[in-house]
Amino acid sequence: MDIATCLKSLLVAIQQYRDSRTVQHTAQLQKQVEDLSGLKCDGLLSSGQFLPTECVSGLVELAGSPSTSPALTSAIISLLAQLGSDDASREVLHSSFNLTSTLAAVIHHHGNTPGDPLVLQCLQVLQKLTYNTRTFQFSNYIRELIGFLLTSIQSQNEDVVMPCLGLLANLCRDNPSVQSHIKSMENVRQLYRTLINFLAHNSLTVVIFTLSILASLTLNEKVGEKLFEAKNIHQTFQLVFNIIVNGGGTLTRKYSVDLLIDLLKSPKVADYLSRYQHFSACVSQVLGLLHLKDADSAATVLQLLLSMCSVAALRSQLCAVVFRPAGAKLRAASHRQAGEQNGGRKAECGLALVQWLSSPVEGAEKCSLQTLQLLTELLEESLGAESVSESTLSFVEMLLPVALGLLKGLDPAKGDAHLRKHCHRLTHVCTLLLTAPPLCCRDATRSLVSSQVSAQLCLSQVETLLSCCHSNSPLTCLPPVSSNNLSQLCAEALLKVLELMSRLRQQVQDMETGFYRMLQDQRTVTPLSLALTSHRREHVQTGLALLLEATPLPDFPALVLGESIAANNAYRQREAELSAKRVAVQEVPPPRMSSSMTDASSGNKSVSNLVEKLQTGMELQEPTKDSPLSEIIDVYEQKLAGFASKESRLQDLLEAKALALSQADRLIAQYRLQRAQAEAEARKLACLLKDAERRREDLQGELGNQVLEVERSRADMEELLQHNARLQRDSEEHQTLKGAYNALLNSRFTETERLLKELQAAHISLSKQNDTLRKNHEALQLHKDKITSELQEREAEIKSLQLEVEKKNRDVAGRQFLMERNDKSCKCLHAEVDVLRKELNKTEQARKDVSIKASSLELQKSQLESKLKQKEDELNKHSAMIAMIHSLSSGKLKSDVNLSL
Repeated sequence: MDIATCLKSLLVAIQQYRDSRTVQHTAQLQKQVEDLSGLKCDGLLSSGQFLPTECVSGLVELAGSPSTSPALTSAIISLLAQLGSDDASREVLHSSFNLTSTLAAVIHHHGNTPGDPLVLQCLQVLQKLTYNTRTFQFSNYIRELIGFLLTSIQSQNEDVVMPCLGLLANLCRDNPSVQSHIKSMENVRQLYRTLINFLAHNSLTVVIFTLSILASLTLNEKVGEKLFEAKNIHQTFQLVFNIIVNGGGTLTRKYSVDLLIDLLKSPKVADYLSRYQHFSACVSQVLGLLHLKDADSAATVLQLLLSMCSVAALRSQLCAVVFRPAGAKLRAASHRQAGEQNGGRKAECGLALVQWLSSPVEGAEKCSLQTLQLLTELLEESLGAESVSESTLSFVEMLLPVALGLLKGLDPAKGDAHLRKHCHRLTHVCTLLLTAPPLCCRDATRSLVSSQVSAQLCLSQVETLLSCCHSNSPLTCLPPVSSNNLSQLCAEALLKVLELMSRLRQQVQDMETGFYRMLQDQRTVTPLSLALTSHRREHVQTGLALLLEATPLPDFPALVLGESIAANNAYRQREAELSAKRVAVQEVPPPRMSSSMTDASSGNKSVSNLVEKLQTGMELQEPTKDSPLSEIIDVYEQKLAGFASKESRLQDLLEAKALALSQADRLIAQYRLQRAQAEAEARKLACLLKDAERRREDLQGELGNQVLEVERSRADMEELLQHNARLQRDSEEHQTLKGAYNALLNSRFTETERLLKELQAAHISLSKQNDTLRKNHEALQLHKDKITSELQEREAEIKSLQLEVEKKNRDVAGRQFLMERNDKSCKCLHAEVDVLRKELNKTEQARKDVSIKASSLELQKSQLESKLKQKEDELNKHSAMIAMIHSLSSGKLKSDVNLSL
């Protein structure tokens, strides 16, 4: 089944269900809705056809009716969500069919059970429908929707918290009326506390939704200044950049980018971001997302970068990241791995942007246009500096072939969509070359542009666009609205190409000849006249600049240009008159149309009757009267001519009435939609009236309570005045005590300062004594070491002498034993024995002398050790004094100083 047949069946089912809401009609309508949901209906609403408009109008009316069953309402909402899959369709559903108020009414009717699947479905569809759209709080059921969202958020029901936060973020963003309504509510402080508690939630999506709401409500208030102050904003930046880079879903990434864009609107936050130390690294990681070949992610990233370009301090840093030289970070072999992971991505940032210009990914056209806008901003900033880096020039050299390659491939046979896409692309490419003036003014970059752009390329583009703009071209045989838009796009692209040719006519061969030849072409008159009569300033300035170039040319069609400008002005005047007439025609009631058609038909019948009477009259008058027949024929011919002219006028009137009838049909369709909205508004007003009456009764009771409270407040006020007088006296006494305390504090401070100076002088003298004692200690230590070494030598000598004495004693004992044994037999040797005894006595005397010396040395050693212990005790005392002085000097700023040493 095709879409047209399905739509007709659906329209019949809607009418039957309106007439009789039986079970059979309900099932039939639900089946038709499900059948249409199974078909591919992309762009059905944006086409503006009558049949889809009637079907959607009926479905929206049924979905907002409380008597419709929840199952049927859910099926209708699913179909409407499927029809609003693209941005244009969502805009039509939001603005033309008022689907936002209808879904808000559904939530209001079923709001008693927040966990109801129908309520969750409405919240999810509303979140998609209200993204990047403005909803006024005075619309039907919007205030009730806001109250439901706030109640659900504060109840912290996990099932509905996330969609409620996302929907509230959409409603608050760039919407002062909703923001002021929420701020005027009584429980707004409780809402702020709840939202701040959500910042510690384990879901990053909830945290981003919460930050977006807080940024919309409190960014320029005290709460926002505390929340987004310098201490906390760096954590917010890090969180947002982490979510953008590491993911968390396309939805979370979009809301993170929107949050950062909203924060950049505050000059303070923009200044904080420009001084954020990790900004360059974060931007490099964000630019790395362009390598994913995901059109949605790339569009989100490019939107963020374009918003950053609006801040002057961030634009220069973006240029530094995008145009960073690639070779310096990748040459060293020791840093090769780090360069591949970090530096390589930074170096490829500019290359990723260039690749998106001609990416074959589906949906990349929007990314291509955003990339051209971004590069225009960055090149204007970078090339506008006093000195242009080599990396920027190499980037321009890489960019130009890709950008100029976008100008090729225009095929008029592919239809209007291809032509529109090419005109947009051509306009942005020429804007890239023209809006950044240094690109075509500096010698280095101008030589690059002139070497890449050829006269043949520009002339071919101009010829193709002229053929598309010309009135005889089949491409302009379109409906009036699209024809005007398409011709305007072609004219704008053509003027951009001519302006580029004018800028490069001196540098490119044959460019000047082709430029002047195109200016003298009569087909150029139409886009030039459109530019001169445009309401946009830049178009008029471009047209005037080209007109100044073309006026001195001999074959320039100035007369044709004047006629074209006059025709454009007359056309605009005629459009204004027709718009006024359309308003007048819309005020004509429908019954007048049928009567005019009756008059026209009766006029035709009267003419035929007159002809018959004329013929019969002539037949009757022939035999009776003898008057000249020619005179009678002349009279009747004049009457017939008058009747013919009257018939033509009646025919014109009939055509006008037919046109009015078609307009009345459209008005009836609009009236049906307005009637449904008016009925919903009337129901809402009735509810509001009941609420107002109930509230009036409550306020009367509250008024009596307030009177009693006023009387109690007066008594409390008197008590407060007496208490205030007592506090005033206490304040005076406090001031007196405070003066005395300050005087005492000053005297103590001067005394403490004097003592501190004395202690500092004592500290300096003790420091000098400490240095002297340290030097003496070192000298004594050296003397001690020397004596110790001498004692060791003497002890070694004593030991050697003792060994010799023992040896000699053994010899003496042996010899005595020999003498006693040989005394009898060796009397002859007495003389020798005497000599040996003398020697023994001498040896004994020497041993005694050595022992005496050893004892004296032991005595000297004990004396030196005692002296050394005394010196060490004195040194320890001096060290303790020095430590005490240091402790006293380090506490000189304290209020109480310990003066005891």
